[in-house]
Amino acid sequence: MINLVRNEMLKLLRKKRLYVIVLIIAFLVPLFTYAQFKEIQDQREKMGTQDWRTVLQQEITDTQNRLSSSRIQDEWRKYLKIRLSQQQYYLENDIDPRAPGAPTFMRIFVENSIDLLLPLLVMVIVADLVSSEASGGTIKLLLTRPVKRWRILLSKYLAMLLSVSFIVLSVAVLSYAISGMVFGYGGWNMPLLTGFAVSGDELLTDNVHIVPQWQYILMEFGLVWYVCVIVGTLTFMLSVLLRSTAAVMGIMLASLIAGAILVNMVSSWESAKYFFMVNLNLTNYVSGMATPIEGMSLGFSMAVLAVWGLAGFIIAFVTFSKRDIY
Repeated sequence: MINLVRNEMLKLLRKKRLYVIVLIIAFLVPLFTYAQFKEIQDQREKMGTQDWRTVLQQEITDTQNRLSSSRIQDEWRKYLKIRLSQQQYYLENDIDPRAPGAPTFMRIFVENSIDLLLPLLVMVIVADLVSSEASGGTIKLLLTRPVKRWRILLSKYLAMLLSVSFIVLSVAVLSYAISGMVFGYGGWNMPLLTGFAVSGDELLTDNVHIVPQWQYILMEFGLVWYVCVIVGTLTFMLSVLLRSTAAVMGIMLASLIAGAILVNMVSSWESAKYFFMVNLNLTNYVSGMATPIEGMSLGFSMAVLAVWGLAGFIIAFVTFSKRDIY
């Protein structure tokens, strides 16, 4: 099995897609670093102070003013109410949730990448793991070896897991190394609040507790890895079912984009919470953001994703083991 996995990883490296992914991340991180730096600078110039409390108090005032508008949509009003409660809680407990630093940038970057950017990067790697060999005919050569089909497919799946882990690790290393040049490398032990819960349009703070930022970041990257594995598994299933890599990428791309749109539109469609793409943003549960649909929780979303991932895994192996290769 080790030799089979090594062979699959060599194939991935020869395609140079992993290198391209690293280059994409290395290109995007400086852009987002500069954007965040400019935002901090503009806030300081606008407020005329570097005191984060003054800035946070102004944000609270702005949020209150937006809530007073009668033209705001109900879904957006719910989000603003929860956000206002969080801002007030941070201010009352004298905690700056956005203190500049490379760890803070890492945290914010993955929170904004978990539901679209990172799944897209995973999709690019996994989409042709099987479909390219089926369309090119090289799968026949593999099957002539005295190795069972499930072992061949398992080696490809393990290569996928290694690739996903490499992508997540690359995001962590590059975001920290590059953003630290601007914001500094400190802040790992900065206290952050977690344990927020949402009930309706109210923020529950009974279980809120303080954790150091390094622990908070580990939780978020663990959830990011979990999401990427599920997306990779579903893409892997499509790669087994379809011969066309373009079709695999098209279906996954449409699903991910549809999920990003549905999250903002499905508050009254309760059954939509069983779609995998509506449950991708797991880091929102750590930070206490509003859920797209009433009744969703971290355990629920992880369970839904696990069911989708397990179904994709089983379908892929059953199909590959039984269908004719021609």
